[in-house]
Amino acid sequence: MNAPLTLTATTGTTTGATTGTTAPGAPAFTERYLLDPVINADPYGYLNALRDHRPVHHSRMHNAWLITGHEQVMRCLRDPAISADRVRPLMDAVPQGAREDAERAFDILSRWMVFNDPPQHRRLRQVFQEQFAARAIARYRGFVERVTRTVLARRAVPGTTGDLVADIARPLPSLVFGRWLGVPAADGPSFWYWNARVGDLVLGAAQEEREYRTSLRSLVSLEDYLGDLVRRRRSEPGEDLIGSVLADGRVGDTVTEEEFVGMLTQMAFAGGETTGNLIANAVLALLRNPAELAAVREDPELVGAAIEETMRYDGPSKMSIRGAARDLELDGHTIRAGDRLFLVTAAANRDPARFPDPDVFSVRRGKTPHLGFGFGAHFCIGAALARLVAVTVVDVLLREHPDLRLASREHTWQPSLLNRSLTALPVHY
Repeated sequence: MNAPLTLTATTGTTTGATTGTTAPGAPAFTERYLLDPVINADPYGYLNALRDHRPVHHSRMHNAWLITGHEQVMRCLRDPAISADRVRPLMDAVPQGAREDAERAFDILSRWMVFNDPPQHRRLRQVFQEQFAARAIARYRGFVERVTRTVLARRAVPGTTGDLVADIARPLPSLVFGRWLGVPAADGPSFWYWNARVGDLVLGAAQEEREYRTSLRSLVSLEDYLGDLVRRRRSEPGEDLIGSVLADGRVGDTVTEEEFVGMLTQMAFAGGETTGNLIANAVLALLRNPAELAAVREDPELVGAAIEETMRYDGPSKMSIRGAARDLELDGHTIRAGDRLFLVTAAANRDPARFPDPDVFSVRRGKTPHLGFGFGAHFCIGAALARLVAVTVVDVLLREHPDLRLASREHTWQPSLLNRSLTALPVHY
C-alpha cells in the first residue's frame, strides 16, 4: 500500500513521499513534467504509469493534484466542493506589463459557462439548451455534407499529397460553426483569427507579454464583434444560434445581454478548435490501425463508433483544471481549499478498471463511459454538434478517398497541458 500523503496548512505543499513510494516489488515511479516533449508527443505510457502508481497524486512539479483514475475523476466531476472557476489563476499568469489589457478580458471569461459552478452555471446553460439538443443540431446534417464535399473538392484532390489538418480538420468546423453562429462569410478571417488568439490565452500557449497582449485584445475584439452581431439580429432576425436564442425571449429575462454575448465568445472559441482536433485524431487513429479502417469502410455505420472510440483513446482534450472550493477527502488524501486539481481524462479513459484492453483502438468496442465530453453538470453542451460534424466529415472523407493513407509516420503535437492537437497530418489523398 502506498504511504499516505499529509498536507500541511500551506496550500499545495505536502509531507511524505510524492514521487517514489511504491509497493514492494513494484517498478519505481519517477514523476515527469507533462510538457516534456517526449511526454507531450505520446503521454499515454507515462499517464498509465502515474495512474497505476497512485490515481490521486500530489505533484510538487505542477503544484497540483493529478487525478488519473476513472472512478476518481468521476467523483471529482460530481463533487460540488470542486470548482470550475479558474479565471483567477489565468489572470495571475498574465505578465505585469500586460495587466492594463486584462480587466475587461477576464470579465468576459467570468461569464463563460465553463468557468462557473451551479447554480450560476445551470442558469447560463439553460439559455442554449434547446439550440444544442440533438434534434435541433440534426437539421445541419445536409449543410455539413455539402460543405465537406466542397472543401474536399478544392483541397483534397485524389492522387495529391497534403496536410489534412490545414486542408480539412481546421477549416471545415470553422465554416460550420461560423454558419451556425450566424457569422457572415466576409467576417470569417478576422473572426477566426481572434478565436485562435483567445485559444492561446485559455489553453496556455501565450507565454510572452506580447502574446498575452494580443490574446487579451483579441478576446475584447471578439466580444465587441459578437455584441454588434446580437444587435443586428434583434433588428434582422435569423435562424442561426443567435437569432434562435433571441427568439426564445430569455435574453433580458433569465440572463442579461452582456452575459449572453460573453457566453457567445465561449461558443465561438470552443467549437472549431475541439472539433478540428477530433477529426484529425480520428483519421490518424484509423490510418494507424488498418483493420479498424477496413471495418469502417465495410460498414459505414461504424463511423460514429470510431468517433466515440477516438474520444476515449486519443481525444482532443487531455484534462480539465479545477480548484478545491473547500477542504475534502479523496482516496484518503486531504485536499485543501484553494488546491488545484488536474482531472486527467486522457488517463481515466484508459483505466483498465473501466475499459478492457484500454490501449487498443477498437471501433467495435461498443458504448463506453468515456469522459471525453466531460460528465455531469459540465458535460459538453456542444457534444451533439461536434459529433455531427466529426462523423459527417470522416464518413465523406473515407467514402470518397478510398486510397487515403499516411504520408509520414512521424507526427508532432502542439505543446499543451489541456489539448491533444496535431500540428499537421501529412496524407496522400
